[in-house]
Amino acid sequence: MGLDLHKTVFFVTAFLVVFFVVGTLIFPELSSSLMSGAKSGAIANFDWLFLISANIFVIFVIALALMPVGKIRLGGQDAKPEFSTPSWFAMLFAAGMGIGLMFWGVAEPVAYYTDWYGTPLNAEANTPQGADMALGATMYHWGLHPWAIYAVVALSLAFFAFNKGMPLTLRSAFYPLFGERVWGWIGDVIDVVAVLATIFGLATSLGLGAKQASAGLDFLFGIGSGINVQIGVIVGVTAVAVISVIRGMDGGVKLLSNFNMVVAAVLLLFVIFAGPTMAIIEALWSTTSTYVANIVPLSNPFGREDSTWFHGWTVFYWAWWISWSPFVGMFIARVSKGRTVREFITAVLIIPTVITIVWMSGFGGMALEQVKNGVGVLGSEGLTDVSLAMFQAFENIALSSIVSFVAIVLVLVFFITSSDSGSLVIDSITAGGKIEAPVAQRVFWAVMEGAIAAALIFGGGEQALNSLQAGAISTGLPFTLVLLVMCFGLFKGLSNEKQLIDAGLKT
Repeated sequence: MGLDLHKTVFFVTAFLVVFFVVGTLIFPELSSSLMSGAKSGAIANFDWLFLISANIFVIFVIALALMPVGKIRLGGQDAKPEFSTPSWFAMLFAAGMGIGLMFWGVAEPVAYYTDWYGTPLNAEANTPQGADMALGATMYHWGLHPWAIYAVVALSLAFFAFNKGMPLTLRSAFYPLFGERVWGWIGDVIDVVAVLATIFGLATSLGLGAKQASAGLDFLFGIGSGINVQIGVIVGVTAVAVISVIRGMDGGVKLLSNFNMVVAAVLLLFVIFAGPTMAIIEALWSTTSTYVANIVPLSNPFGREDSTWFHGWTVFYWAWWISWSPFVGMFIARVSKGRTVREFITAVLIIPTVITIVWMSGFGGMALEQVKNGVGVLGSEGLTDVSLAMFQAFENIALSSIVSFVAIVLVLVFFITSSDSGSLVIDSITAGGKIEAPVAQRVFWAVMEGAIAAALIFGGGEQALNSLQAGAISTGLPFTLVLLVMCFGLFKGLSNEKQLIDAGLKT
């Protein structure tokens, strides 16, 4: 089977990945110091840029949905969707942040309520007002802003690929700015950085997820949660991801994503009805109302008095979402042909936000009720281990062992879905934007993601993973500027397209 590569992007990326991993393993302390310094500098000095840009992205995509360009269909006015609406939504949601909701649904509200690392807007910890703010601020980090970041990238790539016939790769979104030069070294740099951000982000996520899964397995079965178990989890996830990659989009990512959404829905409903149902219903109102009431002050980068919380959480999250945007955005673009701009923005921005409100209210409401009433480990000791927080909360509801096991399976399948979709994205970029590249190349990238995570855990432990995470987050700073340029190019492209359609020159 032959290969189909963009040689510059592929080999430069491969060299830089190997160089970074080997350097991190040989000099773990130096690497951690350099990467952590870069991350801290980006967060501390450019907090205003991250927040203002994220606000612009939210306003921009909502405006597009309301404008006449919202009627434009990705792929042309006669294009038909490739996937059913439920499968389409399941795939974009699983790739976007499904695993994060599992990891932080319990831990984040508890952290804010107990002042684990600062409180949002200096809300007083362990008070009713602090509980409301904990839920609202958690929702702020998982609501409109991150999905708007994804929407900008996804819509730009889908429009230029499916309506303008350009390759499905990040450089295509910069054609309005650079013209034919995007096919030269400028485009190569853009695509290389996109691949690095994607593979480092996925490897970090896989490594940290292995820690949560192994902690859960140890919590249930007492098998330990050391390096050997974590590497075993990574090997298992990678093996299933490879099988999924070989099966293709329909038999792989779509099937797993549909499974994820069904199991996640069942788990959420069980938590609502087996947990403190009335407290969760009250949390649903608190989450929604506090999120809406505080979205403006939480989005303001100037004159903040909650700097510890603000930098440690909000700015970190925005940098992380932006660094993930090439991966998630390109995958969403890949599965969104045939949707109108308005339909696309509704599905990518509004629906996930509504669902996340229910999710955070269910898991967060359950956890906060335990803390308030001194129930279980969370109630007696607070947040001691982020990886265990969800399982500690489950311990105090019916069928706790079964629920925890289902949660572990869901965590693992979410990671498999992320690895699979990430491999599709990386392969598309390194193949010059081709949607259907040889399967062997996708298998290579799926294996690479697992190998990087396993090597860093084995050779450098959590310090090496933190270096990788810091490196991924540091790419969020230049990509913020990239996304702002994308907004300009997308608006220009959509406006021109609408003029052609109105003049009858395009169907």
